[in-house]
Amino acid sequence: MTTTKRTELLSRLDQLSAQELKAWLAKELTQKRLGVSWERDAIEHDKALNKNIVLPRLDREVSHLPHEDSTGNLVIEGDNFDSLRLLSATHRGKVKAIYIDPPYNTGEKDWVYNDSYVSKNDRWRHSKWMEFIYRRILIAKDLLSPDGVMFVSINDENRSRLDMLLEEAMPGRRVGSFVWRSRTGGNDTKGAFLSTNHEHVLVYANSGFRFSGEEKSYSMYRYEDEKGVFRLSDLTKAHTKSERPNTYYPIYDPDEDIYYPCNPSRVWAYATRKKVEDGQRIRGKVIEDMISDGDVWFPPNQRVEIFSTKSELIEAIRKDDIPHSKRTPLLTEDMSDLDFWVGKRVGYGRPALKKYKEGLRNETQPLSSWLTPRQEGDTVDISSNMPIIGTTDEGSKRLRELLGKNAFPYPKPPSLIGTLLSQSTREDDIVLDFFAGSGTTGEVVLRLNQQDGGNRRYILCSSTEATPRRSEHNVCRDVCAERLRAVSEELKMEDGLPRHFAYLTLDLVEEADLDFEGEAEHAHALVSLRELRQIRQHSSDDDILVAADDSSAAILVCRRVTEDVLSRLASWPAERIIVYSPRPDSVRSAVEETRTVESYPLDDAFRRAQGVRKAVEEVAQ
Repeated sequence: MTTTKRTELLSRLDQLSAQELKAWLAKELTQKRLGVSWERDAIEHDKALNKNIVLPRLDREVSHLPHEDSTGNLVIEGDNFDSLRLLSATHRGKVKAIYIDPPYNTGEKDWVYNDSYVSKNDRWRHSKWMEFIYRRILIAKDLLSPDGVMFVSINDENRSRLDMLLEEAMPGRRVGSFVWRSRTGGNDTKGAFLSTNHEHVLVYANSGFRFSGEEKSYSMYRYEDEKGVFRLSDLTKAHTKSERPNTYYPIYDPDEDIYYPCNPSRVWAYATRKKVEDGQRIRGKVIEDMISDGDVWFPPNQRVEIFSTKSELIEAIRKDDIPHSKRTPLLTEDMSDLDFWVGKRVGYGRPALKKYKEGLRNETQPLSSWLTPRQEGDTVDISSNMPIIGTTDEGSKRLRELLGKNAFPYPKPPSLIGTLLSQSTREDDIVLDFFAGSGTTGEVVLRLNQQDGGNRRYILCSSTEATPRRSEHNVCRDVCAERLRAVSEELKMEDGLPRHFAYLTLDLVEEADLDFEGEAEHAHALVSLRELRQIRQHSSDDDILVAADDSSAAILVCRRVTEDVLSRLASWPAERIIVYSPRPDSVRSAVEETRTVESYPLDDAFRRAQGVRKAVEEVAQ
């Protein structure tokens, strides 16, 4: 029920008939679902939620983009809600991975809301935070590709709130979470002398998403028979004799005439034909078939004993000189079938299941959800697949190396984001971070490309974080963009390849003012992003702005339509041209005789940006 309908219902509650009250109560009882709620009507709403149109403008001075070059790497300055509105018109369904490190709502001046820091004493602090995050997630989720994934970093205090909020916004898409040891020590305590040294990364994804996993180690595949190379796997399962009496039995090796007793604390994982009742259906093979098919390994050169009498067997049991499985004796005096073992060849080893390399379902194994700090990396078993991650100190150190100062508080370590993106992206994917901060995500994307020769593109959205008291403060321009410029030059010196980015600012224009405030630069950026998801640098004084161009087709935006412009369009070296201009009819008339032309008014380019208006209005409810 929307806020408007709820308010209307409450205003006439005394006037409702018994039937209307019953209907409303039935709806409340049957349609309410488990979830999270917050005081949406009581708080001052985020001013970023508005009904104007977002128009991007290329800032040539801040961009790291030579003339006539193009790039899909974007740094967008502005409120990230407006950035997401823009991207909904240009990148919907195209982003493979989103990583965000949103404000943690600590009350320690870590979060600017409506141009003011939200303090610890703000009565509506948690509700403002929930609303702030929720509205952005609702738009961001639609940017994900069918196999896309969203990673959200959060502290321990707000993890439960955020998890429920994400489930509300992206129902049924929870993958899980990583636990990250963010620091190796800390003296701050929170009740009961608890020092919180870890954070979480929550993972939500569309149905087509899969982690790459770690390449499986084949060092365990040390055995070989006529079927191929195999490793040994446990032949038991975690049930006791009393829980699964039908799988408590001796295994018999007919080739060597050896019997193997069962562990009463951990019985065999497969049934035996001898205990299958008539008409009973068994899933999979019985142990006798597995043995005859050669799928069970029996230990060679093991100790084998024959107990000629029951007294001899009991004496061996009392001396603890009988087969064991991890210190558990497999033969005991109180066994109901103790007589069975008299006169049998008893093996002291343990049979195992053969796992053939040829039968592997995939070549990788899943990641562990525990992210281990680099300082403890030597304690991790390589087979556990626990990624080794730096602490927050790594992020601060890296930023000092690039910018020579501590320009941003608590930046995430590149190793954290690098692990997540290497596991979730391929060479041509788009990565988005709409809480970009110092730009770590952008650096990670560039370095991943350097490692595997990929062409991943990043989109980083960051506000200036300016306040009335700090009006010149601009984290996006002075930290994020400068970091990417430094990294780009650093990598270029290593291999000579350019790493460019376009720096965009956002102009917010009322729909009624589009004809007056919309400019060719806006149209060029919108068309470029929507059609190609990249931007080309252009001359500040050229009347024709090229969005895309090759011998077969070109997309062009005209500032003005003059005789010179018409002449250039008529002779443009492409079979087909698409032109946005202030005078579409004049362009069509002048060009259609020489080539195929599609001519549109600039207004068409602007109004394509309204594609997210409906979604934005729904978020406002």
